[in-house]
Amino acid sequence: MARKRIGILTGGGDVPGLNAVIKSVTYRGSEDDIEVVGLRRGWEALTHVNLDDPASKSHYVIPLNRENTRIIDRRGGTVLHSSRTNPSKMKKLPNHLVGQDFPVSQSTKDGIATKTWDLTDKVLANLAGLGIEHLIAIGGDDTLSYADKLNRLGVKIIAIPKTMDNDVRNTEYCIGFSTAITRASEAIQRQRTTVGSHERIGIFRIFGRDAGFTAFYTAYATSIRCAIPEYKVNLDKLIQLLVEDKRGNPSNYALIVLSEGAEWEGYKVQEYGDPDAYGHRRKASVAEAFADEIKRRSGEETIVSDLTYDLRSGDPDFIDKLVALTFGNLAYDAILEGKTGLMSALVEGRYDLVPIPDARLGPRKLDVATAYNTERYRPLYSNKRGLPIFLNRAS
Repeated sequence: MARKRIGILTGGGDVPGLNAVIKSVTYRGSEDDIEVVGLRRGWEALTHVNLDDPASKSHYVIPLNRENTRIIDRRGGTVLHSSRTNPSKMKKLPNHLVGQDFPVSQSTKDGIATKTWDLTDKVLANLAGLGIEHLIAIGGDDTLSYADKLNRLGVKIIAIPKTMDNDVRNTEYCIGFSTAITRASEAIQRQRTTVGSHERIGIFRIFGRDAGFTAFYTAYATSIRCAIPEYKVNLDKLIQLLVEDKRGNPSNYALIVLSEGAEWEGYKVQEYGDPDAYGHRRKASVAEAFADEIKRRSGEETIVSDLTYDLRSGDPDFIDKLVALTFGNLAYDAILEGKTGLMSALVEGRYDLVPIPDARLGPRKLDVATAYNTERYRPLYSNKRGLPIFLNRAS
């Protein structure tokens, strides 16, 4: 009889901890004589692989074993590499599929017309051709939105949430989040000396397109103010608070961290460039726009720092290593039990398996009422008894 085969892929932006998941699943599979294969470049592996071409197959499909995963958990990134491929909305067909008939869609966003192909039928055929009986998809809300689609089409699939934004629904924690906060806090603490030396207002821009978890927790850990997408601040009031902070500080400086999707009354984040596979365009720096407003309205000088890609690079911290290993083992246990449509998660501070989030609901949001001080534009520190370790519940 053929050995049972599990496929595993990582999609979207890389974060520290992904390799720990890959290793844990591979090691468990070796103990049970289950074959584990890695699919390179996320969903692209299942849209671009040509099973009739040995070179293409070896490029996109990698047998995983104890030898080639032995030390991968010691570093960040993903040995399987990644992409933002969305098989439902492919802007270009792989060369070997040109001329074949696939569903076509036309859409327009912000005046930009886009033609896309849905290669889901090809994904299903490639999964069958590769003999993959169960698939583990590791990703954020974009990557997992396609996992949700495959689950509804009958593919046996288990999801693992990862994103520095920590905004995947049904879980209180996503792999990569702790390391991002650790790195952001360290960067802000280091830059205090420069901001203070020049007696300015330090503005830090951080990831968080739709949700403010990363800015909020960074502000929580460093005791500074923050602006998040879930709440539009009053600009004059926020600037006044920062000026008061600065003048009340013996070193004559103040700090604030902004989510990349933060807005204020009268301002909407500007976008540019072509939409990616999931319809997202690049965002202009809200920190630069905020710095201009501070100068114009108060005359204060600023220093702007972009805390983005450095936060996802390098090794995972203890929490990300712990959670990644555990999420991987939860997913593997679910596969042994024949389960599908589930995601490894933290709920009420406990490990659990929950349904893969419904992509139509969008990302999870910070609970402003219980977490954010809308008068002071900073985290609330009181009344935390009974909350899970990461303060915001999964639902």
